[in-house]
This record gives sequence, structure tokens and C-alpha cells, in this order.
Amino acid sequence: MVEMGIAYLRKKLNTHKTRVDLRYKHYAMKNKESEVGITIPPQIRKRYNAVLGWSAKGVDSLADRLVFREFANDDFLAGEIFTANNPDVFFDSVVLSTLIASCAFVYISKGEDNEVRLQVIEASNATGVIDPITGLLTEGYAVLERDDKGNPKIEAYFSKNSTTFIYAEKSQQNMTIDNPTGHPLLVPIVHRPDAERPFGRSRISRSGMYYQRYAKRTLERADVTAEFYSFPQKYVVGTDPDAQPLDSWRATVSSMLEFSKDDKGEKPSLGQFTTPSMTPFTEQLKTAAAGFAGETGLTLDDLGFASDNPSSVEAIKASHENLRLAGRKAQRSLGSGFLNVAYLSVCLRDNFMYKRSQFMKTKPKWEPLFEADASTLTLIGDGASKLNQAIPGFMNAEIIHDLTGVKGAGNDG
Repeated sequence: MVEMGIAYLRKKLNTHKTRVDLRYKHYAMKNKESEVGITIPPQIRKRYNAVLGWSAKGVDSLADRLVFREFANDDFLAGEIFTANNPDVFFDSVVLSTLIASCAFVYISKGEDNEVRLQVIEASNATGVIDPITGLLTEGYAVLERDDKGNPKIEAYFSKNSTTFIYAEKSQQNMTIDNPTGHPLLVPIVHRPDAERPFGRSRISRSGMYYQRYAKRTLERADVTAEFYSFPQKYVVGTDPDAQPLDSWRATVSSMLEFSKDDKGEKPSLGQFTTPSMTPFTEQLKTAAAGFAGETGLTLDDLGFASDNPSSVEAIKASHENLRLAGRKAQRSLGSGFLNVAYLSVCLRDNFMYKRSQFMKTKPKWEPLFEADASTLTLIGDGASKLNQAIPGFMNAEIIHDLTGVKGAGNDG
């Protein structure tokens, strides 16, 4: 395959960086929406900017359930490499970055002590040309460091045979390091890839962003309306033109006002405008929450609309069926990326170009998406006992561990 070159990859990264940054802003609740509306003046709307964390909730609700455990049939001891690279932070960082931006990248290198190092690079700072068969890159590009203005300070170009570091400062010379693995040492971890989008799809979808914007506009309108709801507008008709003007603030907060008759014995009439109701805004907010929940596999309880009756564990699992399916899909796609990282890490550690087919038996394992409670353990135990009676040895300690996440005594799996 003909290499596209670093100029092409730089342009590709700049094209997709805006899209990735938008997702990160939504996750960090820092995205500023365009002002939409015909009734509220812009200067008033700016005082009531709403902040909503539904996008972060949609990502975290799945990311917190994706807990990588180990590699089964780890004949090449790849697990030791991950153990030496702070796995508690590494796996969580990869999963979170992947769900936000649809993909993340792992930069593999060797340290001064020849130990393999793994560094997570978000999609806004790395890209490449992906092989749709293996999921590895044919060439890659990453910005390892930026200056205060966001311009690349240290870049890296990854090819099959070498890794080239490019420095923006003229005082530092570019450096090239040999690559013995036969593949670029930049591995993509992709969430929900397909033939059309090999770099996957973000958990923060366009539909989810729309429902969050809709909810934020509803909250802003509700805040403005609440001012009139708290202090209803009043009016006075028939006052004497020569009378002293009425202080509007005193008329609003005072508990007693006096209006005397004029020389003709006429008196002004008082009135109050109809107070706007807050109910429509509550219904609008629930509509937005229902749409966002359906898009992300959550429930209204997850978004802060508590139900009257508390749900049992089984009821929670049933209501989160779409979330469970999304989690299983994420485990498959992310697990394939972790296996690619393990493969190249072992090749770099041993300084030997292994065949990828030699890692076919190595399988990534995850903790259950839902932690087992006492009721679940009882049901699984009864089921395992009956299955083993019908087929001796059908359910062993390893399978029980996979189903429940509980590691039994004497079980080293």
C-alpha cells in the first residue's frame, strides 16, 4: 500500500479536530450554544445561560461499566506490559476517550530501561490510515506536544519500519527510531466501527447533542419566566397625571400601598397580569430527557427524574437493556483494539516480528456490566448446579467468575 505521507495526515487531523473538540466541550459542559429564539432579548438570555451534563452522563454511564479484567490464554505474557503501565488509569483513560470521540490512540514506545511504555493520545491529536482487516494502521501521525497557542510543538510520524519525531524548534533536530514490529507503533482503539466509518462512532451523537441543546433552551426560558412568576406584573389605571410617580420597586416588594381619591372623588383601579405557569417547561424538559434517554439507553431516573417506586436490581437491568447491549458491543470493539496493543507491545518488547495469527487464542476479558447482588448469585448458583447435574463439568469456576465477577477461593482465573 502506498503511503500517503505526513502532509496528508496533518490535513486529515485538522479536518476532524473540530468535530472531536466539539464532543469534548459537550462532555466538559463548556460548549456555548448559538442563541435561538424570537422573544427573549440576547442581553437577557446571556444572564441565564444553562449548564447541563447529560452528555457527560451518557458517556460515564457506559464508561464506568466497562472494566477490563485480563487477557485469557496470554501465552506471550502481554498482561505484564499493561500491569507495568498503571492499568487502572490506562484502561479507564482509553475507554473514556474512545466513547467521547469515537476512537483513541495508544502510542507504544520503549523507555530508557527498555520497558514498553503505553501512552494514550486523544483523537484530536492523532490520526492515521487504518487497515480494515486487522484494525491496525498502515501509517500514523500524532501531535505529542502543543504550545500555549495550540500549535504542534512535537510531532511524530509512524511508519512500518520507523518512527520519526519532528520538532517545531529549529534548535532541535528531527529524530528517527527504527521500528522492528512491521506495523506503525500507533494503535487505534475504536468504538462501534463499520465499513463506512472505520474509526467508529461517538457516544455523544448528533441526536443526543440536539436533545441537550433543547433542554438547555427550555431551562433558560424557564429561568426568565420564573422572574415574572416570583414577582407578578401589576398595573394601576386611573391615576392623577399630576400625582407623584409610583416607585415600581416599592410597589413590587411592599405589603401595603395607599391610593387616595382625587378632588372628584375618583380612585385608581389596581390589577395584576396573569402569572405564567411553569408546567409547560417541566413537560418540555421531560420530553427532552425522554428523547436523550432513548438515544443513549438510559432511563429518566438516570437523568434526575426520579420515579415514585424504587426499582429492584432486576428491574434496573431490564430498564437498561439497551445500555447492556451497547456495553457488550463496546467490549467487543474495544477488546479488539486492546489485543492489537498487546500484539505490537510484545513485538517491541521481544524485538521480534511475530505473526498476528499467533495471538488468535488470546482473548480479552471484561468484568460484568452489572454487579451481581445476592439474588443474582443465588439464581446463577441454582442454575449452575442444575446444569452440572445434566452435563457434568459444564459450569466451572472460570465461567461463574465471568458471569458474576466474583472470584472464588482457589480460583486463579
